[in-house]
Amino acid sequence: MNGDCAPRFAPLRDLLDRRLDEGEERGASLCVVQDGEVVVDLWAGEAREGVPWERDTLVNTFSVTKTMLALVALGLIDSGELDPDAPVARYWPEFAAEGKSGILVRHLLGHSSGLPGWDEKMTLEDLYDPRRPAALLAAQKPWFEPGDGSGYQAISHGHLIGELVLRITGHTAGTVLRTDYAEPLGADFWLGAPESVDGRVAMLKSPPHAPDLDEFGKRALGNPLFSMKVTTTREFLGAELGGFNGQGNARSVARLQSLISHGGAVGGRRYLSPEVIERIFEVQSDSRDRVLGRRIPFGLGYALAAPELMPTPSGRICWWVGNGGAVVVNDLDRRMTLAYTMNKMAAELIGAAKTRDYVRTAYECLGETP
Repeated sequence: MNGDCAPRFAPLRDLLDRRLDEGEERGASLCVVQDGEVVVDLWAGEAREGVPWERDTLVNTFSVTKTMLALVALGLIDSGELDPDAPVARYWPEFAAEGKSGILVRHLLGHSSGLPGWDEKMTLEDLYDPRRPAALLAAQKPWFEPGDGSGYQAISHGHLIGELVLRITGHTAGTVLRTDYAEPLGADFWLGAPESVDGRVAMLKSPPHAPDLDEFGKRALGNPLFSMKVTTTREFLGAELGGFNGQGNARSVARLQSLISHGGAVGGRRYLSPEVIERIFEVQSDSRDRVLGRRIPFGLGYALAAPELMPTPSGRICWWVGNGGAVVVNDLDRRMTLAYTMNKMAAELIGAAKTRDYVRTAYECLGETP
């Protein structure tokens, strides 16, 4: 076990150590930022066969990447360049096709746009050029009535939000994330990673079996299908797939997302206003998600407190997970952000048992009973 852990969080360190000893983890990192201090920063195990997980090891964070797009979108809302209650077509006129003129920006951020996937058969290579997949989404009919509950935009989310960011700023979402947030905060997180990081990226171990999905879920999540082996290729790492291919570790995820739990300011610099952060908690939908098959309360860019999915106390908590178990939890009331990344993937798309255990243990260390 490497890194540092405040004494009160020793049970969290012990849990990670035990998971590694029992083979439930191959390589992983954990980080907790509380009240401006890094109280847990741990890493251990193997990044790939015979290669240790180092302090600067990176791994694909899958849908935790979506919380980074949320930072970018919130920044544009804060500056007045983006209105979550405006039609998407105000910024992206072609999006109004097929009766979509009434879809609002908040529908995209809250997964209620009716565009959780593509009608056209896609390959992973198709997604590497983000403009064409975005144009296809703009041209197609919604799969359900926009605003009527959620249909998780597992893969399409990054193309929807990314195109919106590009239309407004003239820059890709990965560029805005890097220049406005990651670089100023010293966070080693990448959306569209340069070749220089390739040797630091951990190899993923595929989940033991495919998730149990109905036909709607398979339609959204299975287009395209791809092997985990591609996630360390240069083409994949260099692409900006804002829904699922951010490269980071627990430290960089926690560093960036602590902007949310700490009211928009970190290290004496303000990045977001408290007012725009409060908008996260405007409920966009709170019903059974059509893709994931679970009741998920979605706010603006994040899921909100749902103890049956993630064992947190009540309060101003926003979070999201990545395929296989990665997670970030932002707790504004307790000024805490927890992040976990790993390379041995669990089968669950949401609410993986080992992920829940880390979150529950962290709160127990604070004297809270989730």
